[in-house]
Parts: sequence; C-alpha cells; structure tokens
Amino acid sequence: MEAVIEKECSALGGLFQTVIGDMKSSYPIWEDFITKAGKLQSQLRATAGAVAAFLDSFQKVADLATNSRGGTRDIGSALTRICM
Repeated sequence: MEAVIEKECSALGGLFQTVIGDMKSSYPIWEDFITKAGKLQSQLRATAGAVAAFLDSFQKVADLATNSRGGTRDIGSALTRICM
C-alpha cells in the first residue's frame, strides 16, 4: 500500500515540476500577449471614439440638410436614416 502511495506522490511531484517548468518558459509569451491585448484595447477605444465623432458630425450635416428648403430636405432625410 505504501509503495502505491509513494509511486503516486512521485508521479504527482514530477507532473508538478513539469507544469512549473512549462509556466516558467511560457512567461515571455504571456507577457507579450497581455501587452498586445492592452494595445488592441487602446486602439479599439480610439477607433470607437473616432467613429462616434464622425457620426455626430454626419448627423449635423443631415440635420442641416433636413432643415433646408427644396430637394435638399429629401437628401437630409436620407442622410438621417443612414446615421441610424
């Protein structure tokens, strides 16, 4: 019985050492991944802000065209539908 427990403990210890060794060697990869993910998040936030600003400006043009006279009013309505 003790031989079985000792064998299992030895196997578990070997597995633990393997996992720790793998984690030590993969640390630079995870660090690079986290750095790149942070940069991606930053760029996506900037892109979302630029898109929101563009749509606000586009809506102002659409409102200007909608509040004008003549055929431009139809263009303004179409632009407003595009913004939505």
